[in-house]
Amino acid sequence: MEAAPFVAEADGKDQLRFITCGSVDDGKSTLIGRLLHDSKMIYEDQLQALTRDSANQGTTGGDIDFALLVDGLEAEREQGNTIDVAYRFFTTPRRSFMVADTPGHEQYTRNMATGASNAQLAIILIDARKGVLVQTRRHSFICSLLGIRHVLLAVNKIDLVDYRKDVFDGIVHDYLAFASELGFTSIIPVPISARYGDNIVKRSGNTDWYDGPPLLDYLESVEVGSETAGLPFRFPVQWVNRPNLDFRGYTGTIASGSVAVGDKIVVAHSARSSRVRRIVTYDGDLAAAEAGDAVTITLEDEIDVSRGDMLASPTQPPEIADRFAAHLIWMDEEPMVPGRSYAFRIGTQSIASGSINRFKYKIDVDTCEPVAAATLNFNEIGFCEVATVLPASFDPYRVNRRTGSFIMIDCYTNRTVGAGMIEFPLRRSASTAWQPLTIDKEQRSTLKHQKPCIIWFTGFSGAGKSTIANIVDQKLFARSYHTMLLDGDNLRRGLNRDLLFTKADRMENIRRASEVAKLMLEAGLIVICSFVSPYKTDRDMVRKLVGNREFVEVFVDTPIDESVRRDPKGVYAKAKSGKIKNFTGLDAPYEAPNTPEVHLKTLDEPPEQLANRVLDALATQGIISMK
Repeated sequence: MEAAPFVAEADGKDQLRFITCGSVDDGKSTLIGRLLHDSKMIYEDQLQALTRDSANQGTTGGDIDFALLVDGLEAEREQGNTIDVAYRFFTTPRRSFMVADTPGHEQYTRNMATGASNAQLAIILIDARKGVLVQTRRHSFICSLLGIRHVLLAVNKIDLVDYRKDVFDGIVHDYLAFASELGFTSIIPVPISARYGDNIVKRSGNTDWYDGPPLLDYLESVEVGSETAGLPFRFPVQWVNRPNLDFRGYTGTIASGSVAVGDKIVVAHSARSSRVRRIVTYDGDLAAAEAGDAVTITLEDEIDVSRGDMLASPTQPPEIADRFAAHLIWMDEEPMVPGRSYAFRIGTQSIASGSINRFKYKIDVDTCEPVAAATLNFNEIGFCEVATVLPASFDPYRVNRRTGSFIMIDCYTNRTVGAGMIEFPLRRSASTAWQPLTIDKEQRSTLKHQKPCIIWFTGFSGAGKSTIANIVDQKLFARSYHTMLLDGDNLRRGLNRDLLFTKADRMENIRRASEVAKLMLEAGLIVICSFVSPYKTDRDMVRKLVGNREFVEVFVDTPIDESVRRDPKGVYAKAKSGKIKNFTGLDAPYEAPNTPEVHLKTLDEPPEQLANRVLDALATQGIISMK
């Protein structure tokens, strides 16, 4: 099948990647549809279908609704709003284009950030009737944060304000006052009517007071420069290619810089060096390759390189650190929790565990000023310090957008919850370096003639956790085992007395408790922990902290009605009276374990027998002896 004429014409042309963004109903999709139509980028049958769809689903009366050309999802057409990022390609005699049409709704800010991450220029639309809105500011700030340096300020629907110059000038003044601190290299304002085509492809007679370029003319002529020109060589390894014993290559896309056969390279993490033997592609070997090329690189030496490693310039290597400062866009409806374990993806490198080590502030998108806060909520932006369990290789985002960004992933649901831009690495001072100990866990536990472990009791308040845990502690003590019992109520009287019952505070409660339990585990103890610990991700975090072999989860399964009836400490009564907010089982959820090592149903057996079941499980796993 032959390529469309305008696709063939795009080959070899300079390409501009731009994004359209702004508030809801500012006309982003209509603008792109109008651009495609007036640039003759629509086939005749597409135009006929668009005319037909406009009659059935359009919002412009008898006129063609150009938004329908881009809003391809049925839900988008029903709502009249873009809800996903729509990418479109088109070309003119002077340049080819890739445009990302992004949603205007606040709840789709994460989609907008996705589109902006790969763009060189932003068209920020403003409805002439409404002026600069909060979402306009939010999108502008995100564009700045994501490294976009050129803005075309499209004041749309100028026809609905009678093409008045004073309205246009007022909006431009307001926007420039706001955007002056965002670091844009250029901001070009253009009055347009996407519906009627004013100042889209050619200058409109309706705005004879405007002497600037029409929108398309500016897009064709703006010089944005190559983002990766002159940057050091960076090659994130996506796959180790081993088709046979005689070939070992490293496959991926060059993120920045260039490389040639014979060049010296270094593996960022290990600092091992070699030279490039071959640059292999499907169409044959290359003498050299540059940013954007997908290639397989072979080396002259047998050195250890794995997926996630980065091949780099030996004279300009990337940063290597397990702590760094970053701006973070939070994309999940559950708030970000400092200290909670998340997975991180930095380039092709996956890091199973890391956390927000210190949250410094969130940013007010209206003023771009920092605001004191303890967490980030959905669509909020903040500045934080990140700590990962393994060192990552990266460049500061302002230097290299390709190697300076990361995503955060919820370890339990596998949802992407945040996107970040690395500012700089954080160096550990001598006072915070890990201090090696001469006597290790194995020596301490051998002295005690036991295998250390954490026995983690979870369940509703009033389920019977503390009662059963205390009996288990007594029985182990009677058998000369060295134990320590950590109870949630006791820790809340001391170490955790500053914490309330919000989700963030509950997670911090478990994080602190798990660190204390781990220290006791290192001392060779059997650590018995009794905590409501309502969230699976927190319990999984404790398991990952010490490993499966030293973690025994005990689910004390008591129905909530029975737990409320018992209410041995009167906490349910306080919660019902409003004295305790966000109480598990009443106005906060409890996520029961799926596959605990021990499942105790308290309505079926008395506490003594349930405690014996725990001991039996410990004996089965070889942690204790019942002799």
